[in-house]
Amino acid sequence: MTRLSSVRARMQAEALDAVIITNLKNIYYLSGFWGTAGTILVTQKAQYLLTDSRYSIAAREVAVDFDIVETREAFVEIAKLLKKEAVSLVGFEDGVTYAEFQTMQSQLAGVTLKATTNFIEVLRQIKSPSEIATIKKACAISDQAFNDLLKFVEPGKTEIEIANFLDFKMRDLGASGISFDTIVASGKRSALPHGRATHKPIDFGDTVTVDFGCYYDHYASDMTRTFFVGEASPQMQEIYQVVQKAQRAVTDVSAPGLTFGDYDRAARDIIEAAGYGQAFSHGIGHGLGLDVHEIPYFPKTSQERLVENLVITNEPGIYVENIGGVRIEDDLLITSQGVEVLTKAPKELIIL
Repeated sequence: MTRLSSVRARMQAEALDAVIITNLKNIYYLSGFWGTAGTILVTQKAQYLLTDSRYSIAAREVAVDFDIVETREAFVEIAKLLKKEAVSLVGFEDGVTYAEFQTMQSQLAGVTLKATTNFIEVLRQIKSPSEIATIKKACAISDQAFNDLLKFVEPGKTEIEIANFLDFKMRDLGASGISFDTIVASGKRSALPHGRATHKPIDFGDTVTVDFGCYYDHYASDMTRTFFVGEASPQMQEIYQVVQKAQRAVTDVSAPGLTFGDYDRAARDIIEAAGYGQAFSHGIGHGLGLDVHEIPYFPKTSQERLVENLVITNEPGIYVENIGGVRIEDDLLITSQGVEVLTKAPKELIIL
């Protein structure tokens, strides 16, 4: 089934005559078009990509299955198209701004609008072979950047220097950019799950957590590693070993059919048994693809199940205020046989 036929199947299931797509990544997913201005209209009979003169040539080159409409007034043109096809119930993505919604209401006054949630994102969860190959390339870039980082870090380097090293190294290796602001948290600051890089220098004995990723050909990687500079205290070594055990347990049980709740529980049970349950304060992971954070997520009680060709993260952590924290994160591909770990940078306890 093509992506457009999958969209139409969802439209039919929700009794929609048409759907308007405004999320630029969803537009890319459906059409191959990438730009800062674009809107897609899909009806049961046709599909249109509306963009302005800056992008119309590029749109015609890549969105070969779409009728290209050159305009700066997308909803004015959509109103004409809907009238021509006698459309009455139109879905739209609920991530639009209030101003965009008001524009739709005023310019599409002749139809009924219905908000949809994750209409395209649900389709994006299952990755194609080409998407998987691209994500693997993004992960390989992150792996190499981390291995190079280990040769760069030394006492006196600042967190910002470390973040900049990773950012520029990934670009040097072929990434188009970073997939989120690189997190570097050292010493006691490593107890901050999302500690932003600061001018703090790395000290002898510091724990250092780096959470980073890149975009390669529109698809993201996301990896976390924790290492130690000079030495690691007995307590931090214990915490590291617990997180490492929990992270490995998640990978070991991952396979089609595992419930989302059990995916989370595989790590959480180990961390709770070690006495650090309250210090694991976030979810076990998330989906990964065109967005660095996308569905699925893993609520503790969810009975949804892993399926083949999901790409997800596995990222348990323990964070002890005024002491430090450890997180280890890998990107996983769920396969028919179980799981493939896509991020391959070392996870053993590293003391530089």
